[in-house]
Amino acid sequence: MFKTAVRVVRPAALAARAVSKQTPVRAFTATARARSDHGPPPPQLYGAGGKPGEIPSDLDQATGLERLQLLGDLEGVPVFDDKPLDASRLGTKADPIKVLSYDVERIVGCTGYPADSHDIIWFNLKKDKIGRCTECGSVYQLDFQGEEHAHHH
Repeated sequence: MFKTAVRVVRPAALAARAVSKQTPVRAFTATARARSDHGPPPPQLYGAGGKPGEIPSDLDQATGLERLQLLGDLEGVPVFDDKPLDASRLGTKADPIKVLSYDVERIVGCTGYPADSHDIIWFNLKKDKIGRCTECGSVYQLDFQGEEHAHHH
């Protein structure tokens, strides 16, 4: 069966080889070859990667925000604000609970007033709008600290 398959394919392979010798080969791309000795350095949020024969650690293979958080943990710097929101009072329209954000939108979880009086209700809080918990009615407002016209993904 193998010999039959080779016998059928051989003429086509020989014809293709003869044609490829006659036609010039053209590069797939016209851009210059990327070299490591010029251009900007790689971003700091890329890990070194795993070395051959070794199992990489989380720090070696982490990238992006995960790597930023790991580097912050090594330095003892809290990268993300994970402190609970002010639950000592009920937010009102006149005096909403301020939520620090460097982005124009943030996801907020409310546990009620007094704290833990209901299950967590999650909702999106946007820069120019107030947000209200549907369970307890507490009002939240984004305290935007980021750049006004920054590029957001």
